[in-house]
Amino acid sequence: MAARPVLPAAPRVGTPDIPHHLEEHVGLEPRADLLAVEVIGLSGDVDASHGRLAEARIAAASVGRLDVTGASLVDVEIDDLRAVALGARDGRWRNVAITGGRIASIDGLRTRWESVVLRGVHIDYLSLASGEIEDVRFVDCRFGTIDLPEARVNRVSFEGCRADDVDTRGLRTTHLDLRGLEALAFTDARSLAGVWFSPGQLERHAAAWAEALGIRVAE
Repeated sequence: MAARPVLPAAPRVGTPDIPHHLEEHVGLEPRADLLAVEVIGLSGDVDASHGRLAEARIAAASVGRLDVTGASLVDVEIDDLRAVALGARDGRWRNVAITGGRIASIDGLRTRWESVVLRGVHIDYLSLASGEIEDVRFVDCRFGTIDLPEARVNRVSFEGCRADDVDTRGLRTTHLDLRGLEALAFTDARSLAGVWFSPGQLERHAAAWAEALGIRVAE
């Protein structure tokens, strides 16, 4: 009997569980505890740090900085967010979906993401440094730089995505599927052990990885 091909485990993601009826809530505040709301009226710089947002939706907001540092987001949909900066350090996201929009930078240092989907988002700079990233899908996203130094990544996939640079220094992975990420460069080839690539990707990056690993190639 032929051996079954070994493939990366797919992310275990679910759809945010949001009630049909949501109460409108204007703005966000630090340390607020909000349940079953549709957040409206976001503009300028918004401080929603260290709060809790659950079974909620944020739709079509345009802001300077949205600060959710240390916040808990559970069963949340964010649609067409346009932001100069999204501060998400030390937060916890579970069952969160971000769809569409343009975000210049996401600072997710030491964040914990579980069952998160980003779809059709343009992000110039995404930092998940030292984060715990599990069961996450990136679909049809465009990135400038993806920073993953010292991150722990499990069951994460990219589908139809592009990036300029990916910083993988100290990255620790299980079932990281990069076959759907077309990247121009990876910072640290040594941290890519166990990561899944397509044959085409290996061909494109072989020379750079060989040089980084001290492999000498000559006719």
